[in-house]
Amino acid sequence: MKIKTFILLSAAFIELLFCGLAKAQANYPNRTIQTIMPLQAGSGVDILMRPIAQKMGESLGQAITIENIPGGAGLIGTVKVAQSPADGYVLGAFNDSILTMLPNLYKKIDYDPIQSFAPISEVAAITFVMVANPSFPGNTAADLVRIAKEKPGKIDYASGGNGSPQHIGMEIFRQYTSAPIVHIPYRGAAAAVTDVMAGQVPVMISALSVVLPHIRAGKLKVLGVASKTRSPLLPNVPTINESIKGYEFSTWGALLAPKGTSPVIIEKLNDALANTLKDPKLREQLIQQGFEFVPLGPDHLKEMIAQGLVKMKKVIKDGGIQPD
Repeated sequence: MKIKTFILLSAAFIELLFCGLAKAQANYPNRTIQTIMPLQAGSGVDILMRPIAQKMGESLGQAITIENIPGGAGLIGTVKVAQSPADGYVLGAFNDSILTMLPNLYKKIDYDPIQSFAPISEVAAITFVMVANPSFPGNTAADLVRIAKEKPGKIDYASGGNGSPQHIGMEIFRQYTSAPIVHIPYRGAAAAVTDVMAGQVPVMISALSVVLPHIRAGKLKVLGVASKTRSPLLPNVPTINESIKGYEFSTWGALLAPKGTSPVIIEKLNDALANTLKDPKLREQLIQQGFEFVPLGPDHLKEMIAQGLVKMKKVIKDGGIQPD
């Protein structure tokens, strides 16, 4: 009799628990959603996600805040997302460096790019450009290769740090062209851009959204657009591929939740993102900042992470890249 009573009570408790969870998911969201960005304010993903978070919040009826938690090359903020409750109220706004580069750079990190998160969607591709100080004698990526080979070990390039997207983009270029260029890592992309403008380092590769104002002001010149096609923002600037056949580089921003987040919540967030990106004014704003629209959804993002992990493993290994 006691066993039967226990079974009935247990079944009732489980039913109540599932009913409570279902109700919570149906009412989601009913408070502010915090989005952690493990990168500096003003980074490509930061510029991308701020207007999107605002519009998504309007669509969902609750505010979505952005909190920058840089440090440890992005590891600190990323781990915080991975360890947060899987209730949809803490999300991660990551770039592919967080998900595909850092896991290959460090021997041990406290998150798994696939197992620790529930993918929501890739948000946009981030156009990169190779830029130089206006005094640099070359005008194309091919010129950079020629000058570097004429002065082996004398041409430096800046980046936001070892294993950063700027480092990886130029390392791929170095491996592809055999140009003897030398890496100068900075603590963040903003400092790297500042020193290229000042002429302390001649060249770097950067998200277009970060350097576009400086290009327009004449403080930087563009040696090439790293995407497959020319940028509508720089229609007269050739792609790097036009002078160095086969080279291509871009990064992407994505939205993820902690592992275990309900598929119902993931679907709501993905739908809100998709609706947000249909807004013509927002689309034009993002295009004008150098972002490219991409297929949406959890499955696409999961595939992007898996492919990126394989590609970056080879680049980092072949380049002998070590953490700062």
